[in-house]
Amino acid sequence: MIRGLYTSGYGMLTLNRKMDVVSNNLANVNTNGFKKDGVVFEEFSDVLAKRIYDYGNRPVNSAQDIGYMALYNDIAEVYTDYTQGSLENTNLNTDFAINGDDSAFFAVAVQDGAGNYREFYTRDGAFKLDDQGRLVTRDGFMVMGENGAIFLEGDSFNVNSNGEIYQDDMYIDTLRVRKFDNPETLRKFGMNLVTVTEDTVEGEFEGTVLQGYIERSNVDSIKEMVDMITILRSYEANQKMIQYQDSTLDKAVNDVGRV
Repeated sequence: MIRGLYTSGYGMLTLNRKMDVVSNNLANVNTNGFKKDGVVFEEFSDVLAKRIYDYGNRPVNSAQDIGYMALYNDIAEVYTDYTQGSLENTNLNTDFAINGDDSAFFAVAVQDGAGNYREFYTRDGAFKLDDQGRLVTRDGFMVMGENGAIFLEGDSFNVNSNGEIYQDDMYIDTLRVRKFDNPETLRKFGMNLVTVTEDTVEGEFEGTVLQGYIERSNVDSIKEMVDMITILRSYEANQKMIQYQDSTLDKAVNDVGRV
């Protein structure tokens, strides 16, 4: 009975963590280039059950194995789905999208507290020009080209499918697009950016760069709402089970115990 309380209680904690993931997906349904997260459940470590005080012909202190049982589920992994979202035509020269390669990203430079720059990656191609004429993200991070920061004289420029930038028929630079063969090793950093890890392997870009387009979030709002309702119902079921078991314990302690 006590085991049942732990099972239901831990189930509620696990569902609460999954709700956090679903809520974050829904909150970013309109975030350009956002990649939804998913949850993988695993069975909690098996516990070997033994039968004791069943003497028979065995010694008094012996115990017989009767099999394994699992108390509850736990979250094994929170993964990111890098499937490409839908593309939207904005007709803005400073908007870009990556098409045909789910694991490719635009490179941006982020300055840390010490004034050093570190490279991060994003699928959000809604860029702009800052007061210095640099191509930057909406958060002000520099968009990187093969030769460093990209400086432009106004927003009248063209970018071909390879990411090469031309202004007044003059080659300026090429957008730095990084492709990773194992995107599951990437880690979300915040502000719609991801960073590499020691296990990340770089590959060859196989897609195209589209100017005047942005990639929308790959979150399916209807599916996420259905998942949210399912989680709520499961949470309520566990809550009721705790109430039932608590009521049974109350009777066992106060009524049966008195007899």
